Amino acid sequence: MSKAAKPPAPTAPPEGASADVPFEEALQRLETIVEAMESDELPLETLLTRFAEGSRLVEVCQAKLAAAELRIQQLEKNANGDTGLQPVAAPAPNP
Repeated sequence: MSKAAKPPAPTAPPEGASADVPFEEALQRLETIVEAMESDELPLETLLTRFAEGSRLVEVCQAKLAAAELRIQQLEKNANGDTGLQPVAAPAPNP
């Protein structure tokens, strides 16, 4: 029996970021920060603060996605009982 390679363990949320923030909430906040930063109306100091917060939120989202991927891999089993990835069809390119 061959075992699928284990993906790296999800990392802990970055310092200053809350692990209990739902993914959707973190993503929505990140989108709000990006929109504000793109508006060109924020002073430099505020931009730096928002950038730091956005960086933490990106790490939180990545950790939550990695944890979800690991959970999915644990749930997927083939006929032999081995955990493995199932192929996913790529979306058709837009003409």
